[in-house]
Amino acid sequence: MKSRFYLLLALIFVVQFSYAQNAEEPKSTKEILDSSLTIAKEEGKNVFIMWHASWCGWCKLMDKKMADESVKDYFNDNYVIAHLVVKESKDNKHLENPGSDKLLAKYKGDKAGIPFWIVLDENGDLLADSYMRSEGVGMDKPGQNTGCPAQPEEVAHWISVLKQTSDISEQGLIKIAGLFEKK
Repeated sequence: MKSRFYLLLALIFVVQFSYAQNAEEPKSTKEILDSSLTIAKEEGKNVFIMWHASWCGWCKLMDKKMADESVKDYFNDNYVIAHLVVKESKDNKHLENPGSDKLLAKYKGDKAGIPFWIVLDENGDLLADSYMRSEGVGMDKPGQNTGCPAQPEEVAHWISVLKQTSDISEQGLIKIAGLFEKK
């Protein structure tokens, strides 16, 4: 009886150890960024990067709205969409992409809430971000993070960014605005 008990314990240990060894580490921020830029060059698109976390309701809402059947093709046809996990709770730090916090800080989003997003061209140059800025304030200064746009001024900024960084038709922009303004 004791030998079966010890055999069972050994088996549990082996399974647990094997699982821990095979648990997939999140991709590094560099891997995600390099892959996204390669695809963007191949497909003639810009890169849309969104920082998010598992606990973030606004992040989930933004993903849900961007994936809505009525508008998802506008996003998929114009952007390579990449997600970077950041700002996780202590128990979920293992979900974060290594280096995501450093890239977020590079674009001055480390003090902003999430979601925080940017649009890069196929060469990795910043075209736009989720900060609303006062007239005449340059991209080097943070503004108010629109996150998942919901208020009229946030949606107006969102549509302005989409207009500047994509070929989405006026009709498409109207559909997107309507979807994001919905409560």
